[in-house]
Amino acid sequence: MAPAKFTSGSTMRHVVTMTAAGGLGLITLFLVDALNLFYISLLGHRELAAAIGFAGTVQFFMISMAIGLSIAATAVVSRAVGAGDTAGAHRLGASSLTLLVAVLGAAAALAWLGRGHALDLLGATGETRAIASRFLAITLPSLPGIGIAMIAGGLLRAVGDARRAMFITLSSGAVAAVLDPILIFGLGLGIDGAALAQVLTRVMMALIALRFAVLVRDLVGRIDLRAALSDARPILAIGLPAVATQLSTPFGNAFLTGVVAVHGDAAVAGWAVVGRLTPLAFGAIFALSGAVGPILGQNRGAGRFDRIRMAYRDALVFSCGWVLSVWLLLWLATDAIIRGFNLAGPGVEVLATFTHLGAGAFLFTGALFISNAAFNNLGRPALSTLFNWSRDGVAIPVLALLIGGTAGTGGVVLMQAGAALVVGSLAALTAWRYVDHLSRTAAAPEAVPLPQPAFASGRTALAAQMAAEESPSALAPDRDSR
Repeated sequence: MAPAKFTSGSTMRHVVTMTAAGGLGLITLFLVDALNLFYISLLGHRELAAAIGFAGTVQFFMISMAIGLSIAATAVVSRAVGAGDTAGAHRLGASSLTLLVAVLGAAAALAWLGRGHALDLLGATGETRAIASRFLAITLPSLPGIGIAMIAGGLLRAVGDARRAMFITLSSGAVAAVLDPILIFGLGLGIDGAALAQVLTRVMMALIALRFAVLVRDLVGRIDLRAALSDARPILAIGLPAVATQLSTPFGNAFLTGVVAVHGDAAVAGWAVVGRLTPLAFGAIFALSGAVGPILGQNRGAGRFDRIRMAYRDALVFSCGWVLSVWLLLWLATDAIIRGFNLAGPGVEVLATFTHLGAGAFLFTGALFISNAAFNNLGRPALSTLFNWSRDGVAIPVLALLIGGTAGTGGVVLMQAGAALVVGSLAALTAWRYVDHLSRTAAAPEAVPLPQPAFASGRTALAAQMAAEESPSALAPDRDSR
C-alpha cells in the first residue's frame, strides 16, 4: 500500500484543502436551513419561528449522537490507513453503519414518543408547543438518514475523498433549496411543508452518501450483525465518549433556550435566528474539526508525531483567521439580518448581542473544536467529554446564576460566550501540551498507546481511510469512469 495521503506534504495545505471541501458543503446546507427559517418568518406569525427553534433544539440531541458515532468511525479508520490495514477497514465501515442505524433509530423512536415532555422542559407553551410537536412528529423518523450520510461522509474523508464528501451536502442543500419554497408557499403547506422538505432532503442525502461510499469507493464491507457486535468495542471505545462530548452542546443549547423562553416568543425567534446563523457563519470551523481529525489520526497511525504538532498548530491559525473575518461581516450586517428575519423587541437584542460579541467568542469555541478532534484521534477521547461538559454542563449554568437576572435578554449570548472563553482556552492549552508531548516522545511511540490495541489487528474501521483520492492506495479503485 502506498503512503497515506496526509503523512507527507504541507500540513497547512491538507488542513485548508479538507476544510474548504467540507466547509463548502456544510455552509450550503446551513444556508438552506437559514432560508427555511426565513421563509417561515415571511408567513408573518412569530410563534412559527419560535416553534422551529424549539423543534431544532430537540433534534439537535439526535444529530449530536450521529456526529459522535461518525467521529468514531473516522478516527479508527484514519489510524488503519496509517497502519496499512485494508480488510479491517471494510469490516468496520459496515459495522459503523450498522451500529449507527440501530442506535439512532432507537433514539429517534424514543424522542418521537416523548417529544411533548421534551418541549415542556424547554418552556414551549400554547400554539407554539403544538406546532413544534407536529414538526417533530414529521421529521424525527428521518434522523437515521442524516446519520447514514454523516458516517458515509466520514468514510469518504477518511480516504481523502473530500470532493465526494462535499457533494453529499451540496446536493442535499440543492434539493432542500428547491423543495422548501415549493412545499411552503407553492403547495401552501406552511410549516408542515418545511418539515416534509427536511424529511425528503435527509432521504436524498442518505441515498447519495451510500452510493458514493458503497458503490463508487467500496468503503463498506458486507453487513454482518455478528461482526458488528464484535467490532462494537473498538468503535464504541471512541464512539461513546464522542457521543457524550457531542451531547453536551445540545444540553447547553437546551438550557439556554429555557433561559430565553421566559422572555417570550419574540426572544425565542431571535435565538432561533442565532442558531441558524452560527453554523452558517462558522461552517468552516465545524468542517475544520472534522477535517483535521483524519490528518491527526493518519499521522498517529504512521508514527509521524512531528506532523501531528504542525497540523494542530495550522488548524488553530486557520480557525483564528476565519473567525475574525466572519465576526466583522456579521457586525456590519446586523441591521440587515434584523430586518430580513422580521425580528422585534427581545429578538433584536439577542441577535445584536450575538453579532457584536458572541460571534467573537467563536475564537475559543473553534479552539475547543480542534482540541476535541486532537483528543478523539490521539487516544484521549475522555478529555473531549470533560471539556465539553465543563462548558455546557458547568460553566453555562454557573454563569446563568451569576448574571442571568442582570444581563437582559442578550444575557443568553453572554453566558455562551463566557463559557467558551474559559473552557476553550483551557482545552487548547491542554491539547497543545499533549500534542507537544507526543512530538517530543516520537522516538518512543509505544509510550502513547492506543486506547484499543485491537485497532492494529485486522479489524480497523476504514483502513483505506485517507489514501490519496486518485491513488491506488485507496481501499479499492474508484469505480467511476473518469
